[in-house]
Amino acid sequence: ETDPMSKAFASQADLQDKKITFEQLSPHCWAYTAEGDPNSGVIIGEKFIMVSDATATPAMAQDLIQRIRQVSDKPIKYVLLTHYHAVRVLGASAYLAEGATEIIASRGTYELIVERGAEDMQSEMERFPRLFRGADSVPGLTWPTMVIGDGQPGRQGSLTVDLGGVKVEIWHPGQGHTRGDTIAWVEEEKVLFSGDLVEYEAGVYTGDAQLEEWPATLEALRALKAEAIVPGRGEAMKGNADVNKALDYTKRWVTTLFQAGKEAAAAGMDLKAAMAHTRKSMDPVFGHVFIYEHCLPFDVSRAFDEAKGIKNPRIWTAERDKEMWSALQA
Repeated sequence: ETDPMSKAFASQADLQDKKITFEQLSPHCWAYTAEGDPNSGVIIGEKFIMVSDATATPAMAQDLIQRIRQVSDKPIKYVLLTHYHAVRVLGASAYLAEGATEIIASRGTYELIVERGAEDMQSEMERFPRLFRGADSVPGLTWPTMVIGDGQPGRQGSLTVDLGGVKVEIWHPGQGHTRGDTIAWVEEEKVLFSGDLVEYEAGVYTGDAQLEEWPATLEALRALKAEAIVPGRGEAMKGNADVNKALDYTKRWVTTLFQAGKEAAAAGMDLKAAMAHTRKSMDPVFGHVFIYEHCLPFDVSRAFDEAKGIKNPRIWTAERDKEMWSALQA
């Protein structure tokens, strides 16, 4: 008998630090990327700075703040939460200590924090110990100070922020990675900060996703004709052809996964059989990428649920995480 948890849970065995790249994509836009770890974006104006995605802990945020300080002494006034996941938002207190006054999120993201932020925080900390080193420095959940839009997708509900010499447009383009995904778009420089709506050569986590809607949301992003993108994970992409490559990569993951989930549900499989079925189409294409094995069990669970008509993703708790993992290893 092998121990059902013998395959290290989620990313508990992933303790190797990643190489961080901080690169300028346009006159005002920067990408902070980390070999498949969660990325952040930085927009540096003549008056203010905005950070898109706050990192997992205040300690991790300090690294990003130090890199920003090597190129600008302007105040970091705005923090954008592209969605509610702990690994994206719990570093926000470090920017507040630096003088940030606005934490921006969509209506959908605010509602998700209310509904499941506490459970998500506990769950993610256990999944990803390396990213949550120094978790005791997290003062609690991150709450937005500014909630934009009414939950409806589209640019009509956008907020435009003037950082001095550069304007950033922020809106909820549609459901996908979550039901509250928010982007930042610097039109004059054609740079898109997509959060986890777009990934490249890294696992696409879909445990809380709206898989049916996601492809249409990606097409709404494609229509912007961006010349650079900071994806949620993976390297920053430069040139419209490479931006489209990242959009295509994410779309292929989402559609391949959901199709397998629909087939498994139609065949009356259990979760373990659904996992084996999904691997047939996913492993050959995506099996080599960062955090593939971490994401897949959560992804299959959600695809299987959504295929069975569960529209609102079930809340992941630390207990549910472990139960699911055991059921698949058994």
